[in-house]
Amino acid sequence: MRGHTQEKNSFTTKQSGDAAEDCALHYLQAHGLQLLQRNYRTPGRGGGEIDLIMQDRDATLVFVEVRMRLHGLYGGPLASVSASKRKRIVFAAKFFLMRLKYEPTCRFDVVAIDANGLHWLQGAFAVD
Repeated sequence: MRGHTQEKNSFTTKQSGDAAEDCALHYLQAHGLQLLQRNYRTPGRGGGEIDLIMQDRDATLVFVEVRMRLHGLYGGPLASVSASKRKRIVFAAKFFLMRLKYEPTCRFDVVAIDANGLHWLQGAFAVD
């Protein structure tokens, strides 16, 4: 029975994450961004994942991390984008860019969803 409860909680977390991504996607599309890919993952273990890869009106490629925390514990959704998480996102972005014939202008955005609503931080972090 205990294993069943863990599966149910895991599924609920996945559902919440998918709903947050849906909300972020619709918000960004309403602001003129076009979806190129969703849930991009690098092959193999230990790579990275990007929630949404979008293109802005000026052709900027936008790598979007979506975070939802309905409570402010541990700093809320923005604080959950740690240095190691940013490193994995950048790794995945570089891997994604390798398949392109050109290197477009890029930026890393975060869509944070908390009890106060949705917050879109353009250029939330840069590549070191």
